[in-house]
Amino acid sequence: MGIFSRTRDIIAANFTDLLDKAEDPAKMIRMIILEMEETLVEVRASAARTIADQKEMRRQISRLDKLQESWVEKAELALSKGREDLAKAALVEKQKAGDMADSLRTEIEVLDDGLRAAETDIAKLQGKIREARTRQNAIQSRLESAENRVRLREMYAGSKVDDAFSRFDVLERRADMAEGRADALALGAPPKTLEEEIAELRNSEKVDAELEALKARLGGKPQEG
Repeated sequence: MGIFSRTRDIIAANFTDLLDKAEDPAKMIRMIILEMEETLVEVRASAARTIADQKEMRRQISRLDKLQESWVEKAELALSKGREDLAKAALVEKQKAGDMADSLRTEIEVLDDGLRAAETDIAKLQGKIREARTRQNAIQSRLESAENRVRLREMYAGSKVDDAFSRFDVLERRADMAEGRADALALGAPPKTLEEEIAELRNSEKVDAELEALKARLGGKPQEG
């Protein structure tokens, strides 16, 4: 069973109310758009049939107009031959054809009113579809945002981040120990040779480089909002 029962239901629909009541708003908005598109196709098909009917009626009116002219000519011929009875019968037939043509013209006017109403409905349906698609995009964006937040929370709550920070602490501790050893050796020790100082610089650079690389990796991760 569809969400809407007719075109007017769609035009009067309040999407906010429908989505608020839906267990799955994303699925509901897809169903709404699908039903509106199907309704739009039906309204256009009905309008196309009406236009085709009008064209056929206009062809019939043209034939009836020619038929009336034919009956007038026959009536004139009958009168010219002194047959007033035949002339009168011909005019009766002309009147019948005229009445049929007038009836068709009236029906065309009624169909014109229906076409104008269909044109208005089509414009409103198209507007509703655009509105629904805008809501669909907004819902999709909200869902994606929520999923991203869930992934971030899972990442920060997981063991990978804990392991990374543990390694960060270990490296800082190694740096402290290296600095401590250097300071301890300096106590009462003879001056270092040039080669010793350069070797210490190399060791310190390795630890600092590894520490900075880890900081850079952690610093590049998005922070939890």
